[in-house]
Amino acid sequence: MINFRYHVVSLTAVFLALAIGLVVGTAALNGPVADSLKERVNGLSKDNQQMRQSVNSMQKELDMEEDFAAEMAQVYLPGKLTGRRVLVLSLPSGRDHTEGVVKMLQTAGANVTGRVDVQDKFINPDSNNNLLELASSSPVAGLPGNGKGVETSSALLASVLLDRPQGSPAVSEAERRSVLQSYATAGYLTPEDKISGPAESVVLVTGQPYIDKDAGRKDDAVVQMAEQFDKTGAIVVAGMGSAGGNVVAVVRGDPVLTQTISTVDNANSVQGQLVTALALVQQVTEKKAGQYGVGDNAAGLLPKLPQ
Repeated sequence: MINFRYHVVSLTAVFLALAIGLVVGTAALNGPVADSLKERVNGLSKDNQQMRQSVNSMQKELDMEEDFAAEMAQVYLPGKLTGRRVLVLSLPSGRDHTEGVVKMLQTAGANVTGRVDVQDKFINPDSNNNLLELASSSPVAGLPGNGKGVETSSALLASVLLDRPQGSPAVSEAERRSVLQSYATAGYLTPEDKISGPAESVVLVTGQPYIDKDAGRKDDAVVQMAEQFDKTGAIVVAGMGSAGGNVVAVVRGDPVLTQTISTVDNANSVQGQLVTALALVQQVTEKKAGQYGVGDNAAGLLPKLPQ
């Protein structure tokens, strides 16, 4: 008969055999497995180091390209926009590269009549009725009457900030100040400096499309703004990217707008800021629009100007 002592001895023997097997197996495999893991870790470390070096190299190359574009601007731009009056409008999404655009325009000799920062409130759908009320209180006639606040107010701003069409009554300095003050007081605009007079062209500096719940209507509002200024003077949209519904993408996808509105999709770079100035030169001297940059539907990196 098998007794309790026999069971204890049997179980002890089994566990002892397992322990011996684990020890022997670990000892046999420890060398190859450890060496393999060490080799993989060293390989990943080298890959990571190479990738870091590659990123640093590309950043250095980008910086050199930016420096090259800045130096070329000093050689090529001077005199290209001498005597030309340019208004700069900036949206919050393009605020970071607005100063670079302004510097390129000034390098080309442009007379920047003023810079106006358009606030998000201006293109917010909730502001529609208030924008209509502000526009209706102005003395300027012939504004759109379709109930779209951004479109109507943009037409009004274009009328007081750009040259009036031939045959239209001129806007006085007092009227210009009054209109700008009313929109600034309501929090729709922030003039960065005094407007010296009407401009013949405008650069609208913007960026990526909106991504909130009202993104579609806000992107559409920016397009409406560009269209209204386009009806009054030459316009270049200096943007960032050309996809997702931003104004650059919409203009390039519209066969009518591409005939009169120029776009630059990399104005967040020095190269793009240089091209923005060149695109404006093409607009005011050749009365020709073009789509430039590195994004979708760009016709080229920069316009081909006559020598």
